[in-house]
Amino acid sequence: MKFHATEHSSGNSSQKRLFLIAFTLIFLTIIPLYLLKNSRSPLPSHSVNISDLRSRERVKECDIFTGKWVPYLRGPYYTNATCNLIIDQQNCMKFGRPDTEFMKWRWRPEECELPFFNTVQFLGVVRWKWLGFVWDSVGMNQMQSLLCLLASVVHPVDVSHKYTSDTTYFRYWFYSDYRFTLATLWSPFLVKSCDADPSGHSLNSLMNLYLDQADKAWASQIENFDYVVISAGQWFFRPLIYYLNGQIVSCHNCNKENITAVTKYYGYRMAFRTAFGTLLRLKGFKGITFLRTFSPSHFENGAWNAGGSCPRTKPYTSEEMKLEDYNLEFYLTQVEELKKAEKEGRKRGLKFVLLATTEAMLLRPDGHPNHYGHSLHRNMTVADCVHWCLPGPIDTWNEFLLYVMKREAQRSFRGELQKIV
Repeated sequence: MKFHATEHSSGNSSQKRLFLIAFTLIFLTIIPLYLLKNSRSPLPSHSVNISDLRSRERVKECDIFTGKWVPYLRGPYYTNATCNLIIDQQNCMKFGRPDTEFMKWRWRPEECELPFFNTVQFLGVVRWKWLGFVWDSVGMNQMQSLLCLLASVVHPVDVSHKYTSDTTYFRYWFYSDYRFTLATLWSPFLVKSCDADPSGHSLNSLMNLYLDQADKAWASQIENFDYVVISAGQWFFRPLIYYLNGQIVSCHNCNKENITAVTKYYGYRMAFRTAFGTLLRLKGFKGITFLRTFSPSHFENGAWNAGGSCPRTKPYTSEEMKLEDYNLEFYLTQVEELKKAEKEGRKRGLKFVLLATTEAMLLRPDGHPNHYGHSLHRNMTVADCVHWCLPGPIDTWNEFLLYVMKREAQRSFRGELQKIV
């Protein structure tokens, strides 16, 4: 929002500025009260005083990503009975998970309180905007959590057919009352990829990655989005052949003697570098990019294809589980590339923002479907310790998302206000 003074009189110009500042202060006072009055959060209301409410509305800035899980006996925002949008793969209660304690924990940052997800506030932030998830199946998991959180107030219309013929991997929902569009764009590697295994595609088959070419499936669609949540992870464990400038340069776990072997972190770094670089170069892109960091898996007593499972029923403490080994390397790799993009983005007026979910989710071995999620395309003898039950700890990702969206909106507003004063 930019104001251009056209008054020739310095007195009139000063009066206009004073009026705008006064109007802004009134606006910032009324809107939070309106949102609170009209909020229909599914959670029971808390007994708080006015100063508490004001501090929450201002989004006191702190490190929300460092903290611990604490018991919260009131339970989740929704259930599989109140939200019919949960797919079977994450619908743990539908398929007989016997314990419910995994739904009764809440993330508590060390320095502040993380605000509850407020559906009306979220819809106010995204009114007239587009939000896109560039995703693998874990990113889809977060989007489905968001659909259920918003369903307490409004249901969207599926408008996928207007934008794509592939409605399995590319979905669009429109919230007409708020003119808000939510989209998911399938791209598990972020860069161009194709199968390279003569035996065909499988969960662990060889694939080619073209590390200097962004996947057009998302790159060709994202230019007019206001918010982009970008993520990638578990697919980089598989055997991969890496290409640059159309030529093979190396591979990960490909077992080919004539190709230089490198670690999986090389491909991971290059994929994020290319994705962020693509967003920086898109001429019409003015949106905010959020990096949702690596989501840990929790297989015990074997790998995913060797009998591993995730039977735990409560979180770890930070003393029991540390961020280390490959979880740490994946996290640091993508954050380093984000910092580079953030620096370059400042020169171009673009924001790249961290959504650091890794530490919180490392402590939640109890949050996965294990054997209580079903899928038509999945071997049911294989435990799912990668995705997350709905409802469950992944709902916290959208609490994080709303927090940082409000924070960035307030920072932008303060910047515009300083131009007026």
